[in-house]
Amino acid sequence: MHDSNSSNHAGELQGKAALVTGGSRGIGAAIALKLARAGADVALTYARSAGKAGAVVKEIEALGRRGFAIRADNLDAGAVEAAVAAAVREFGRLDILVNSAGIYQAGSIETMTIEALDETMAINFRAPFVASKAAAAVMSEGGRIISIGSNLAERVPAPGTSLYSASKAALVGLTKGLARDLGPRGITVNVVHPGSTDTDMNPADGEYADAQRSLMAIPQFGAPEDVAGLVAWLAGPQGRFVTGSALTIDGGANA
Repeated sequence: MHDSNSSNHAGELQGKAALVTGGSRGIGAAIALKLARAGADVALTYARSAGKAGAVVKEIEALGRRGFAIRADNLDAGAVEAAVAAAVREFGRLDILVNSAGIYQAGSIETMTIEALDETMAINFRAPFVASKAAAAVMSEGGRIISIGSNLAERVPAPGTSLYSASKAALVGLTKGLARDLGPRGITVNVVHPGSTDTDMNPADGEYADAQRSLMAIPQFGAPEDVAGLVAWLAGPQGRFVTGSALTIDGGANA
């Protein structure tokens, strides 16, 4: 993935160690590579895509950084805790946690099941809580916890997204509370809310893409690298005074 601004931020995260959940594809993969370009060693988790995770690790290593992949399904809280422990064991420290893994299940309240509720909340909310708790236990001053939410946490322009929106909105409350808990230790906690971003989950040429663009002030999909740039900024020295915040990057869809 080409990053024309990589030289501007090279070395800002030198000596730092990061863990990105869901780092094998899409936004998570872009974040893992952006952090590596800035100088961090990066571990990433994946649920099923071992090949894709391995390819991202190779790119991290090609940048001269250490990288490794951990199989960990966010449905399994124990696996999430073990992933944090593995990153600390490998790198000897953990400075940055990015909670990026997530799922999207659409459907109206009439059709949504309790099983879908439990699965969505386990992956999109419980796992970030578990990972953040485990990471906070080992982070020192200057630590960063960043969760990937959604602009649908703040505004719901169409039916069928109540469960997904609720799970991402829950991250806002978690973020604000953790910012209060961890602020005295010099650890920042923020949530980034992407809008329509061109990934395999929501391609820019997909069935619903035109409807999404019609809502936006800039009527085009973002790139995963756009989101990664904001995350890297929060993870770097310039983000040190931002905490308890929800930052939306959605081309003005929520404007």
